Amino acid sequence: MFKFFRVTFLLLVFVALAFYTKTQKLKSRNWTSPLDVVIYPMNSENSPIVEDYITRLNSSSFKEIDVFFEQEAEHYQLIIQQPIKTTLGNTLQTFPPAAPTPPFGFIEAAWWSMKLRYWAYNNTPDDKSNLHRVRVFVHYHETVDNKRLDHSLGLDKGLLSVVHAFASKDQEQQNNIVIAHELLHTVGATDKYDRNNQPVFPDGYADPEQLPLFPQSQAEIMTAKIPLSQLDSEMAESLNYCIIGQTTAKEINWLESNSE
Repeated sequence: MFKFFRVTFLLLVFVALAFYTKTQKLKSRNWTSPLDVVIYPMNSENSPIVEDYITRLNSSSFKEIDVFFEQEAEHYQLIIQQPIKTTLGNTLQTFPPAAPTPPFGFIEAAWWSMKLRYWAYNNTPDDKSNLHRVRVFVHYHETVDNKRLDHSLGLDKGLLSVVHAFASKDQEQQNNIVIAHELLHTVGATDKYDRNNQPVFPDGYADPEQLPLFPQSQAEIMTAKIPLSQLDSEMAESLNYCIIGQTTAKEINWLESNSE
């Protein structure tokens, strides 16, 4: 009997989560009002340098992200002029659960997703509904030559993103690219690069009809890289060199799926 009630309870939880997730997707992608994006910085190395950098952050540090979305919304003639509104949240002292190490299976990914959502619920409470709020948790690291950061992630289940970034004024523009990229994942956009991290043609190209095709001058935001040749590309310097391509626009409900 206990097993029956336990299974029934778990099924009810999954059904409730599925319903909430579906409602969240519909609300966050109707683009009738600005999507609230709250950025929570974290000093993941307990570094005085990182701490000093975080104390100097303010909402204007991420203004470039808002401007990027405004410009792209104008290009796609969205009714709303300001698709997102970015604000700076509190500095968090506890960190989200670590993502599983690749390669990982569906069960591992689903379990981590549930743990992350529970952690976010406990550590970033809000008296408002989270149906229209994206929470971006940014791990800031000291800038060290040749230092490789963990992979950043954005989840469309829960409107949650975990970003790894460098605590440096010189890196802010590229940090903002990563934040915008992962933010788009939370509203349905998919990556447009291959296993070698090269832009996939045509969806990963800012102008796939350009002649000659190379070199491109801009990056599709879901690759964040500018194709220079069939085998070579470079990271965009800032969001000024990025665009939202048509396939991405369809994925986030900025274009009808049958639009050309």
